[in-house]
Amino acid sequence: MCTRLLWTTEGQPVLVARNMDWTERMGTKLYAMPRGIERQGMTPTNPMKWTSKYGSVVGAVWNAASADGMNEAGLVANLLYLAESNYGDRDAALAGLSVSVWAQYYLDNFATVADAVEAAKTVQVVPFRLTHKGEDVDAPIHISLADATGDSAIIEILDGKPVIHHGKQYTVMTNSPPYDEQLVLLKQYEGLGGNKPLPGTADADDRFVRSAYYLTKLPEQPTNYQEAVAGVLTVIRNAATPIGANDPVKPNVSATQWRSIADLTNKRYYFEFTNMPNVVWIDLDKLDLKKGAPIQLFDMALDLDASGEVSGKFRPAKPFEFIKAGASVQ
Repeated sequence: MCTRLLWTTEGQPVLVARNMDWTERMGTKLYAMPRGIERQGMTPTNPMKWTSKYGSVVGAVWNAASADGMNEAGLVANLLYLAESNYGDRDAALAGLSVSVWAQYYLDNFATVADAVEAAKTVQVVPFRLTHKGEDVDAPIHISLADATGDSAIIEILDGKPVIHHGKQYTVMTNSPPYDEQLVLLKQYEGLGGNKPLPGTADADDRFVRSAYYLTKLPEQPTNYQEAVAGVLTVIRNAATPIGANDPVKPNVSATQWRSIADLTNKRYYFEFTNMPNVVWIDLDKLDLKKGAPIQLFDMALDLDASGEVSGKFRPAKPFEFIKAGASVQ
């Protein structure tokens, strides 16, 4: 479930869009996280410890994890589902990060994908437990990163080790199969190296192909900023799964619950729920993200008329508690 895409072209903003697909609502809320917050990796042994260097806006799910967000330096992080994730045995010699705080760690600490990728080699990601389709599993997640230069990385945890695809060419990400296999499948389709017709199902590999194909159809030079953002929105919506279209047999096919677009150039974060026609956005430079500022919250599900720029709707709030590695989301 989920789709992420990155669009760059000379003279235009760097834009990252993602769909969050899941079988049910996730209680998603938007939080403004200031600099200077002390955090730890939420693992029972040797948790990573840090103090946030950058402020960020994040989409928090289940009041337990940062699933998506962008920091004030223009780094974006997106968590997506990957059934093949295998975290391996815990190595207590490595600093640990619960999956719940994985995205937040990068947003708090790094301005560039290159620096984040280097850090990814020195920590161990440890899952929390997640009930999905009636099964209790280690939360099977992979992560994408992008920065304001258009650099990109996809990080999977396979056989207990991070597998990293780093480079501006990695513009699309969905779910199964693992990324190396997705890249091979992609080359079979018309316009992408092969002659197969464009696929139309909600399966993850089909969404991968459609997203990659339609990214190539966007105009290199939109007539204005609004057209650039709207163009990326048309592509990510094309990869969405309609409300009610959950597949009880295929765990990678679930309805799209919400989507975001991060403008890494202008530090603007767009957000919409799929059961509401409204689109809101937050200009990060209008938020108080300095050290000592309160954490702030905007709950769009409680503001059905919200639209446009909503930084003024954020209010001081208690921080949510990141779920510990090994614990179960309720």
